[in-house]
Amino acid sequence: MLINLAGRRLYYSLEGPQDGQVVCFTHSLASDGGMWAEQLPPLLAAGYRVLRLDMRGHGGSDPVSGAYTMAQLADDVAAALDFLAIGKVQFIGLSIGGMIGQALAIAHGQRLLSAMLCDTAPQTMAGAQAAWAPRIEAVKKASSLAPLADPTMERWFTDAFKPRNPGRWKEIHATIAGTTPQGYLGCAAAILDFDFTGKLASLRIPTLVVCGARDEGTPPAGNKKIAELIPGARYEEIADARHFPNVEHPDTFNGIMLGWLARHR
Repeated sequence: MLINLAGRRLYYSLEGPQDGQVVCFTHSLASDGGMWAEQLPPLLAAGYRVLRLDMRGHGGSDPVSGAYTMAQLADDVAAALDFLAIGKVQFIGLSIGGMIGQALAIAHGQRLLSAMLCDTAPQTMAGAQAAWAPRIEAVKKASSLAPLADPTMERWFTDAFKPRNPGRWKEIHATIAGTTPQGYLGCAAAILDFDFTGKLASLRIPTLVVCGARDEGTPPAGNKKIAELIPGARYEEIADARHFPNVEHPDTFNGIMLGWLARHR
């Protein structure tokens, strides 16, 4: 489904019972709402209503030219909730999705019953400009994300994942390659220019931080820092997982997720 926001379209899917509590998902860079496919069946079985949003220039959402900010991306989520007449949600975001979750909690905290922030960071990491420069240059040169698909999959998954689930590997690989350059570059600009460390201590939203133990892109140390800064927040780690523990180890992730959501239902 599509929402028109000032002449651009924001794609969403909303599934589950009309009276179910809403769980709102935001995804990683170069992905879309489909990255949460493994979480959908158990949530629907538990009676939740599941909202998955595609960021600007990702999945079915239109790109916007220029650099984006985390505040703008969080405002997109709030605008979608307004359009759908959804007052409060339990929020789950991974990678930039978790960064958006922090921005949403800071600017629109009244909309969140809880937040589950996964494989993310509280601020632009040291050395990020140098690390991202080759990726940004490759996308600009090719006018495509195709050159990034293989190395991105290597960062997101351990070597054991592809032979265990080749079909899912292929789906996610294709989604990376199909992401719009404008969307990727705009969101990359947001990742390279944010810092929530001075504001997280003011949050009063129940928060769980989850990270793959072998995530090198958004390492456990940064995720632990979020849990340390937000009063009452808790941290959990998933073994033998890199950046997408929800896909690589869905049973473990779903057990953590369902237990967390039940506490705040």
